[in-house]
Amino acid sequence: MATRRFTPVAFSLLIGVGLAPHASAQNYPSRPITFVVPFAAGGLSDVPGRLLADEMQKRMGQSIVVENRPGASGVTGASAVLRAEPNGYTLLVNALADVQNLHYLSVPYDPIKDFALIGMVTDGPPVVLIVNANLPYKSVAEIVAAAKTKKISFGTSGPATSPAIAVTQLNALAKTNIVQVPYRGSGPAAAAVVTGEVDGAFVFYSNARPMHEGGKVRAVAVASPQRMASWPEIPTMSEQGFADFDHRGFVGLAAPGKTPTSIVNVLNKHLNDSIKSESFRRRIEPLGMTVPTDNTPETFATYMRKEIVRQAALAKLSGHAPLEQQK
Repeated sequence: MATRRFTPVAFSLLIGVGLAPHASAQNYPSRPITFVVPFAAGGLSDVPGRLLADEMQKRMGQSIVVENRPGASGVTGASAVLRAEPNGYTLLVNALADVQNLHYLSVPYDPIKDFALIGMVTDGPPVVLIVNANLPYKSVAEIVAAAKTKKISFGTSGPATSPAIAVTQLNALAKTNIVQVPYRGSGPAAAAVVTGEVDGAFVFYSNARPMHEGGKVRAVAVASPQRMASWPEIPTMSEQGFADFDHRGFVGLAAPGKTPTSIVNVLNKHLNDSIKSESFRRRIEPLGMTVPTDNTPETFATYMRKEIVRQAALAKLSGHAPLEQQK
C-alpha cells in the first residue's frame, strides 16, 4: 500500500484551512466594518446608527463606515447586506420598517430567519399627535368630536409608515374619517400642520417637541404605553381612551445569515457596551429614544416576532394582509 507523505508546509496549510473559521472569529475585526443604513442620511435609523458606529469603533479598534442605501422602504439596503459575505464586516442597521414591510410590500427575505440578529440599539421614538396651534383642540376627544361633524385632515409620511398607520387606527377606533394627506416625511408633515395646510398629524418626537415648545403646534398625545420620561406633561393616547395605541420605532443591528455565532457574540458585547455608555445615552435622549436593558440576539428576535404580529393586526385595519415573500 502506498504511503502518502505530508511535508511540513502542506501539513500546516491543512491545519490552517481547518481552523480558518475559528481563527477569523478570534482575530475579528481585522479591518474596517460597514454599517448599511437602508434609509437616507439624517433619518431616524441613520442618526442612532452613526452614533453607535462612533461608540463601537472606539471599543473595537477598527473604523466603522456608515453607508446609506435607501430605496423601496428599506428593502434595497437590507437586500444588499443579505448578499454580503457572512463574516461580520457588512452589517444592517434595521428598523421598524423591516416588520411593517411584510404587510404592505413583497419582501424578498425574512427579516428574522434570513439574518443573524445582533441586538437592539434604541427603542422609540413614539409618534406624537399634534394640531395647529390656532385650532381649539386640546384633547383627542375634542379632535374626534370635530371629525364627526366636519372634515379634518392629517398629514402623514406616506402610506405604510407609522404616522399613516396611526391615523388608520384612530379612524377605526373612533369611527371617524380623518383624511390622510401624504408628505415626504415626518418633518414636512409637521411643517404642513404649522402652515395650516392640514389640521394635525402624527409626527415623530424630534419634530413635535421643538414646534410645540415654540408655540407653532400643540402636542395632544404621545403614542407610547407610558408617558415619556423626557416629556411627562404630554399624556398618552391610552390615557385618553385609546388602549394599545403604541406607535414607537426601533433601531437594531443585524448581520447576514450564517454569520458565525462567535462573531455575533463579539458584536453584541460591543453593541451593549456602547449603548450603555453615558455619551451614547446623552446623545439619543433628545431624539426621544431609550436603550434596552436585556439585549441579546434572542431577546431581539422575540421582540421582532411580537412586533410582526402586532403590525399585522394594524395592517388589517387598512385592508392589508401579509404578502408572500418573493425568494
